[in-house]
Amino acid sequence: MTRIAKDRPVITVVSVFTVEPKNQQRLLNILIKATNVVIRHMPGYVSANFHQSLDGRNVVNYAQWRSQEDIEAMMRDATVQEFMQEVNKLATVASQLYRVAYTDEVFQRPPTAARPLPQVGSA
Repeated sequence: MTRIAKDRPVITVVSVFTVEPKNQQRLLNILIKATNVVIRHMPGYVSANFHQSLDGRNVVNYAQWRSQEDIEAMMRDATVQEFMQEVNKLATVASQLYRVAYTDEVFQRPPTAARPLPQVGSA
């Protein structure tokens, strides 16, 4: 399960896939299949979360792993490389590794800290 927290010992990989809108669902299907068939069974895997852009031009994966070494081992895996060949026929990808630096959620704050939002157009 994905839990975004500063105190969690995970490395986050954010991958942005750029694709023609007509191929967005096809790309997403390949990524989900790769995750279900091989990636989720690899050492160090924690989670994957795929997001579709509303304009159809991007798919973003927010993935968590136990270590950078686990990510590197996954990328060297022959089956993962086969899936990536399919992906590369449809999309370009830019990936970056991250650590969580800060999170904020409205339900983490005490009730007294919550303030009503101003009304749009009010004086």
